Amino acid sequence: MTDNIIRVLVFGTFDLFHKGHEYFLQQAKHYGDELFVVVARDDTVCAVKGRAPLHTQHKRKSILESKSYVHKVIMGQKKDKYSIIEKVRPDVIVLGYDQTHFVGNLAHELKKRKIVCKIVRLKKSHKPHIYKSSLLREKKLNTA
Repeated sequence: MTDNIIRVLVFGTFDLFHKGHEYFLQQAKHYGDELFVVVARDDTVCAVKGRAPLHTQHKRKSILESKSYVHKVIMGQKKDKYSIIEKVRPDVIVLGYDQTHFVGNLAHELKKRKIVCKIVRLKKSHKPHIYKSSLLREKKLNTA
């Protein structure tokens, strides 16, 4: 923490940016002063989800950078996925209500790297029956 500024860190793919993402990011921002967003690289999305994102990592990063409440957008790391946490040194890491990738070992990785920060999991999302990336992706592919 620098000058009592509370840094919040979130991770995600953020493909087909929608109101659910907006809600998640705005809720995360409530936990601090600066919101750092790590956007997954295309190859990480392919490895984790078994398919490529519809938008490139650069397009997804650009969309996030256009949000006034986002302090900084950072591309995910290629090898050590947790090393970005060492660089940002967040006070709070906020996880989405359904976020599962790279979170199982998160507390262990923080301890191993001697990083003290709070981990918060949001309990709800904004209309997940409408604003969920997998549903929107399927709808977009079916109408194409």
